[in-house]
Amino acid sequence: MGRWRMLRQVVRRRRRWLESHSRRNMHIYTIRKLDIYRRRHSLLFSQWIE
Repeated sequence: MGRWRMLRQVVRRRRRWLESHSRRNMHIYTIRKLDIYRRRHSLLFSQWIE
């Protein structure tokens, strides 16, 4: 009984860590996506000015 409770606690902790980890990865991915979009937009803008 005690061992099962410990296992459940470990699983819960691991799930929480995975959630925070994936959230951080999504944040990095969003920043990268915005950076690519901004770069592409500035390229289009500079071509339009010329």
